[in-house]
Amino acid sequence: MHKLGAFLMPSHPPEREIADGQILDLKELARLDSFGFEEAWIGEHFTSSWEPCPAPDLLIAQALLRTSKIRLGSLGHLLPYHHPIELAHRVAYLDHMAKGRYALGVGISALPTDHQLFDLDTTGGRNRRMTFEALEIMTRLWTRGSSTFQGEFWNTGRTESAFATLGFHLTPYQQPHPPIAIAALTPGSENHKLAGEKGYLPVSLSISPNAAITAKHWSAVEEGAARTGRIADRADWRIIRDVYVAPTDREARECAIDGMMGRCWREFLLPLYLGLGLGPMLKRDPAMPDEAITLDYLCNELWFVGSPKTVAERIHQLDMEVNGFGSLLIVSYDAKNEGAAWERSLQLLTSEVMPRCSIELPVAARL
Repeated sequence: MHKLGAFLMPSHPPEREIADGQILDLKELARLDSFGFEEAWIGEHFTSSWEPCPAPDLLIAQALLRTSKIRLGSLGHLLPYHHPIELAHRVAYLDHMAKGRYALGVGISALPTDHQLFDLDTTGGRNRRMTFEALEIMTRLWTRGSSTFQGEFWNTGRTESAFATLGFHLTPYQQPHPPIAIAALTPGSENHKLAGEKGYLPVSLSISPNAAITAKHWSAVEEGAARTGRIADRADWRIIRDVYVAPTDREARECAIDGMMGRCWREFLLPLYLGLGLGPMLKRDPAMPDEAITLDYLCNELWFVGSPKTVAERIHQLDMEVNGFGSLLIVSYDAKNEGAAWERSLQLLTSEVMPRCSIELPVAARL
């Protein structure tokens, strides 16, 4: 059976008070825990009014006190904007608070306004190189202790002191470190190649209705794994999709399109993807005009929306077309004004949809 998780951007409409959004996020994480979700990931951005969370670790620290089983992780810390030594200490500290329920997700930063705010020149993939170097420094610190490192962006030194009580000491609770996840949106991404190479958890932000494009995400993981002689395990692969379940297809469509999922796509996500030149990924037919990418189209082609039977069939279809994946991460939206419908969706998803999706991964993928 696939594992079930959630992705909280966290998404709130711009008029929502920041503190109110935080309370909603904490309630959602507790709700996901009560429904048996395996994991929940919290995003980080600085310049998006629809994603007002610059510090997922602060939200995680509070959520740990309100949950008991669910694993919580960032997805992710945007590493170009963090000094890797400072973040390595924060991650290790939070890992001890979580006692094994924490995972570190990272990203390279995609929003142009985040780049502008931090005056980050991304020419030549600078943000990706910074991300990969930061990961190298953090994992070296956790596994080897302090040492001299001369990088392109950061240098580190070895701590030496006559005092036995002074020096690097804060290693993570999970050894050698918490699970590390890295997300990618485009096929053939170097992010996924790094995941395969290092044994990190690959996460696919799957915005294409063409499963062949999503399948190429896994091909990149396998390409990276081949660099170091690893065998990539499809059970580690997370795919993010929008999901809404109701007793009937018609009711589910109304909840999705007329609710916060539809509003977020209409006002934020769809204009953003089109503006970033990602429209072709959203199209089933490359010849279709951008104007044809409506909420009805997304509901039909991309989102998993419908009755339990319909949604289970959509998940099964994706599984067959990409030859197996491990975890489905549903996107969680601000449900303040549709709490009962959203909670029913989660209940139907866990009790009726996922039991229908007990599909074994290919034998080769489990080796």
